[in-house]
Amino acid sequence: MRKNILSSLMLVAVLLLAACNPSREVQFTVDNTKPVSTENRIIYQMNIGAFTPEGTFKAAQEQLGRLETLGADILWLMPTYPRGATKMSPYASMNFREVNPAYGTIDDLKAFVAAAHEHGMKVWLDWVPNHVAVENPWVKTHPEYFTKDAKGKMINPHGWNDVFQLNYQDKGLVNEMNSTLKFWIDSCDVDGYRCDYVTSPTIPVRYWQDIIAELKSQGKTIEFLSETDISDPNSRRIDSCGFDYDYAWGFQGRLAYKFGAKGTQADSLQAICQQFLDASKAIKNRRMVYLTNHDQNYNDGGHTLRDFYGDNRYALSVLQFTLYGMPLIYQGQEIGDPDTLNYFTDAKVKWDQVDPKMLNTVRSLIALHHTETALSAASPVEFLTTGNPSMMAYQRGNIVVVLNFGETDQQATLSSLEKGNYDVCLNSRTIAEGPALTQTFLSGTTPIELEAKGYAIYRKK
Repeated sequence: MRKNILSSLMLVAVLLLAACNPSREVQFTVDNTKPVSTENRIIYQMNIGAFTPEGTFKAAQEQLGRLETLGADILWLMPTYPRGATKMSPYASMNFREVNPAYGTIDDLKAFVAAAHEHGMKVWLDWVPNHVAVENPWVKTHPEYFTKDAKGKMINPHGWNDVFQLNYQDKGLVNEMNSTLKFWIDSCDVDGYRCDYVTSPTIPVRYWQDIIAELKSQGKTIEFLSETDISDPNSRRIDSCGFDYDYAWGFQGRLAYKFGAKGTQADSLQAICQQFLDASKAIKNRRMVYLTNHDQNYNDGGHTLRDFYGDNRYALSVLQFTLYGMPLIYQGQEIGDPDTLNYFTDAKVKWDQVDPKMLNTVRSLIALHHTETALSAASPVEFLTTGNPSMMAYQRGNIVVVLNFGETDQQATLSSLEKGNYDVCLNSRTIAEGPALTQTFLSGTTPIELEAKGYAIYRKK
């Protein structure tokens, strides 16, 4: 990957736009924006082995400037531990206190974290508390660390034959896991953890309550993301653990499998959104909203954004960044998610396959999410009547979002819209050329026209 390929594309797009449309205003700042609050941040998921051709901490560190320009605030690193050889899964750790030698050394990780901090980004490690690789030395040195069946054999959770399940009834195991969490904070200055399979029936709720409270009391701000949907009744016990964020798992599933690539009826999508918003009010933590991650992209049969959402992927990206919560970008999503990535083999992101429409849409969405307080998690959502079954609209403070899921150009009037002058911050008809800011006058009788699968974001002046 050439170091500044995306930055160069961004600059060229803006210069071409200015040259071809000299009367058009191009003053919308989309690069190097910073969040106005912790409620306006963006999380970026990275597999070190896949992110660059070299697949190392050092090579990824060289790309931090680009991620700062894009607007990443938190870097979630997929597991960086040495892997078991059975399947080479990053979630089958051989040693929680070492790094995959293909990625570099612990000192390299420490330098990566320090450089990320200089760029204004936090770093979260992926923590895998439920299991370790079947080849892990603990199997012989500490068999008491593992759960066993009635015959005394170690258990492969969910039939995963490359891992054995850990035993949180053993105090030695608990102490070892807790001290390892502290190890990464102390040795590399990491800022938090994405915690895998937190709903494991063998990990007591009390364990999470104790370790999260302890790490949060040490003086450094440490954040925790739980890999579960706490709004799901089957996971509600996790609501008492102190996690800062959970997955909007059910929401993503409904977007992908109920609406997906063929959805055209806005009322069905609005119902999905309302269900998500209502469920989110009932839990304590904030939420990570996503369209894809490593599971959707590879584990679930291998699906890119195009596979999951078809031509709806652009408008649904707008929804992801403007409806609620902290948006997740999975590596390569910003350029259109061009391919499935086998993370067992560290398949490389194809950075040369850029979809300019998606890239410029995401750039604009990050800037808006960063800078508009109305797009923080706490800001309410008001759905607006469009009078068109293919079009959906909602307002959050001074921000108005209009989406067309129809297969043809559509028109709507928003009868409750406050009349006045608005900035047009995102326009699907022109965004492939580059981000831009124009002005318009809107009222409750103004027809808003969008192209097929089109979208627009307006900001009240």
